Amino acid sequence: MPAKITRELFDQVILPVYAPAQFIPVKGQGSRVWDQNGEEYIDFAGGIAVNALGHCNPRLVKALHEQSEKLWHVSNVFTNEPALNLAQKLIDNTFADRVFFANSGAEANEAAFKLARYYAAQRYSPYKSKIIAFYHSFHGRTFFTVSVGGQAKYSDGFGPKPADIIHVPFNDLDAVKAVIDDHTCAIVLEPVQGEGGLTSATPEFLQGVRKLCDEYKTLLVFDEVQCGMGRTGSLYTYQQYGVTPDILTSAKALGGGFPISAMLTTNDIASVMHPGVHGTTYGGNPLACAVACEAFDIINSPEVLEGVQNRRALFIEQLEEINNKFKLFRQYRGKGLLLGAELQPEYHNKAQDFLNAATESQVMILNAGPNVLRFTPSLLITEDEIKEGMRRLTKAVEKVVNA
Repeated sequence: MPAKITRELFDQVILPVYAPAQFIPVKGQGSRVWDQNGEEYIDFAGGIAVNALGHCNPRLVKALHEQSEKLWHVSNVFTNEPALNLAQKLIDNTFADRVFFANSGAEANEAAFKLARYYAAQRYSPYKSKIIAFYHSFHGRTFFTVSVGGQAKYSDGFGPKPADIIHVPFNDLDAVKAVIDDHTCAIVLEPVQGEGGLTSATPEFLQGVRKLCDEYKTLLVFDEVQCGMGRTGSLYTYQQYGVTPDILTSAKALGGGFPISAMLTTNDIASVMHPGVHGTTYGGNPLACAVACEAFDIINSPEVLEGVQNRRALFIEQLEEINNKFKLFRQYRGKGLLLGAELQPEYHNKAQDFLNAATESQVMILNAGPNVLRFTPSLLITEDEIKEGMRRLTKAVEKVVNA
């Protein structure tokens, strides 16, 4: 074991697929994080929309501790009480009748895409395998999910890609109409594109896609890995549109920071599956499900969900103060606390510069592509923490603008 853990050690021992900040967080509480030197940071990133209840939420800590003294893992040769409890909560509060648990958003989406193709093959034809997805979408890092995702930079270079996947522009119903046919098994989309710049689907687009799916016996798959679990002000974003998917995926905030994901669907669609068709070693892990049950109960409450819009309004108010000084932002995107601030054209391709400067000013933010600053804080972040983080962000913006 190294005598001292340093940022330099990362470059020696970790596969070079990340470029983390130069400081190492060692402690978190609520929306504040401390590094190895005791320096404090305001967290507007939330682990990329994962820490929906902040760091070390006492109720989640208590749930984890209690479960850790009961049962850690039994595999899916058996079932367990926390998994069944969480599944029932999801079913009681969504359109779903059946749940499949996994560990990450990518795994949930992999299961969703496999289920869509399997359902079409079993019910209709093995040739009904086309998946329609959208440019600038992101669905995970497995080879199947990264191929369905509409960003070639993530899927190029790994050899032949899975076939029968078509990408069209987001929010363009005519483009969908041009490619959908009787061989289409699924249309896959994020109600709010996360990595693709925080573009929200229009109601007309989602309603039109739902109608096309019904017409062509095609499954509608909503990836709510990032926009789900209270992030946009409702438990799941589809509930704001009046459009119900056939399959929905959830992860990130589902466990409040503990790795867990879920795929939700109906009895009819689930009925084509049988033991052995799909599975995962850790899916439905008792520790993860116990924490997720507690996170679910906290998030799915009127005070938390209603508070999302109030916090968004304060974020935008504070961003507007920055904008009045520096003329930095062109528009605000996303929904709720999945918030994007698009940079003016003269600052395009500089989102990473602002992110780096923010880190130096001790506030943690994200980007969504090269032209959008992204904010995905805890749903419980306080007014004081928002204002203090924005004071630090103002200093960071000033550094970049005056550089």
